[in-house]
Amino acid sequence: MRLFGRKDEETEEEPGDHIAEFWVWWEETRPRLDSLVASGEAEGLSEVLAPAVAAIDPGLVYEIAPGRSAAHALVVTAAGDAELRSLAHRWAKAAPPSDFLWEFFPSRQANPRALETALDVGGQEFGFDKLMFGLRVPRGASRVDIAAYHPLFADLDEETRMDTALLALDWILGEDEVARWVGDITPATFQPIDAVPAVHLPAVVADVASEWSEEQWALLEGQAASGAPLIATTRYPLRPVDYPLFDQHIEITLPYSHRDENGLPVGDSLEALRDFEERLATRLTKAHADAVVAVHVSAEGHRVIHLYADPTGDAAIHAKELIVGWEEGEPRVDVAADPGWISVSPFLS
Repeated sequence: MRLFGRKDEETEEEPGDHIAEFWVWWEETRPRLDSLVASGEAEGLSEVLAPAVAAIDPGLVYEIAPGRSAAHALVVTAAGDAELRSLAHRWAKAAPPSDFLWEFFPSRQANPRALETALDVGGQEFGFDKLMFGLRVPRGASRVDIAAYHPLFADLDEETRMDTALLALDWILGEDEVARWVGDITPATFQPIDAVPAVHLPAVVADVASEWSEEQWALLEGQAASGAPLIATTRYPLRPVDYPLFDQHIEITLPYSHRDENGLPVGDSLEALRDFEERLATRLTKAHADAVVAVHVSAEGHRVIHLYADPTGDAAIHAKELIVGWEEGEPRVDVAADPGWISVSPFLS
C-alpha cells in the first residue's frame, strides 16, 4: 500500500480522493485502532489517527467521543471553519455503516451528560456545573448572543477562554446547533447580570428556534458599488450549516428591458423575472432537492440570482438549460466552488 496522503507528482488529487483513501486506510488499520481504544492509549491513538485526518485536510479536527448507538463516535469536524464544513460532511457521507463499536459524525454532537462533565483546561478542572450564561436575543434576530462565565476564566488567557467556551457550547448544544442559533460569544471574567446556569441554555435556544421553523424571506434595500439603488431578497435565516453539501455557487445573471428611473425592474420584465424564478425553484429545489435559491439582487438593469448546490448534482446544467428561453438580453450562468458562501456573505444570518 502506498504511503497515506502522498500525491502523485504529475496529478493533482481532488478532496474526494483523500476521503476515499482515508476509508481504505480505516478498514486496514481498524484492528489496531480498536485495540488502542480498548486499552485507553490516547497518545498512541493520536499518533495513528492525526496524520490520517490531516491528509484529508490539515484544518480538520478529530476527536473520539461517546457514541449514540455505538460505543465510540469518531468526529471529524471543520471546527467552525465554513470553508471545510462540506469536506467534513462528505467524509461522513462516505463512512462505512456504523456498528456496535464505531459511528461517525462530521460535527461535534450534543453530549447528554455534558453538564456532569469536567474538562482539564491548562491543568485546572473546568466543571460544567459552574458554567453560567448571560443570554440576549436581539429583537427580530434568529440567534442568541451569549456571555459565558466560569470562575476559571479569570486565570486563562483570552484565546483559551474562547476555545473553552466554544467547546462547552458544542458539547451542550451540538456544533451545528451552535452555528445555527448562537450569535456573538463573549467569554466573561465577571458573572453577567441575570446570568443563568448552563442547564437552561438548550431550552432558550429551542424557544428561539421555534420562531423560525417556517421558510421566510427578507426584502432589503441598498446601493450598488456605483451608488445606484439596489433591491435584494434573501432567504432568512440564511445559514450554510443548513446545506452542508451545497458548496457550489451558481450565479445567474438576467438583464431586463423594462426598468424604472432607478434601474429596477417593472412591468413585463418584473413578471418575466418572477416567472423565471418560479420555474427555477420548481426545477431545482423541489424536483431535485440538490440546490437552494439563497439571494437575488436587482440593480442597474440586471437581476443576479445566487444559488448554492451539491456539485455532484445537475443544478448547474438545469440553470444553463433554463436561461435559453430568456428573451431580454444575454443571460449568463457562472459556476464556481464557494464552500464558505463568500459570494453572499453580506446576507448570511
